[in-house]
Amino acid sequence: MTTGPKFTPQEINTLSHDDFVQVLSSVFEGPPWIVAEAWSSRPFLSLDHLHASLCAVMYAAPIEQQVALIRAHPDLVGRAALAGTLSPSSTNEQAAAGLDRLTAAEIETFSHYNQAYRERFGFPFVICARENKKENILAGFEQRLHNSRSQEITLALGEVAKICLLRLRDLIRS
Repeated sequence: MTTGPKFTPQEINTLSHDDFVQVLSSVFEGPPWIVAEAWSSRPFLSLDHLHASLCAVMYAAPIEQQVALIRAHPDLVGRAALAGTLSPSSTNEQAAAGLDRLTAAEIETFSHYNQAYRERFGFPFVICARENKKENILAGFEQRLHNSRSQEITLALGEVAKICLLRLRDLIRS
């Protein structure tokens, strides 16, 4: 993430479908179906246009596909984080929120919230960690556990969109 953006929007527009998917596959967790489908929306006039096109695909998907996208996200301070097996993007994002420097008691608190949230909604809690610190994330758990499942799907997709934009900014010069 510290190397700076690698591509211009014009360069992104010239990529083959396979190269486009390979270059942008990291902007979403899980299989790159959103990126693959958005390729046909070229040319992208700007980073914001590309982001809007990607999000349009995400929001237009059937609910089952949206939930699968949410489920592709790792738990915050979950098993993958503790084992060091997160994607590089997720590792850096959780570290930016200070989630790599927690006490044993804080890890237990996150574990409790992760479990309660998954039991209630059937998918992990998604929040843009780069825009939050641990205190805000814990407060988010407490607030959002009272929402309906449909409210949480909507909120989670909004957070996925924020994550996508930040990851695009890491890849593309505007």
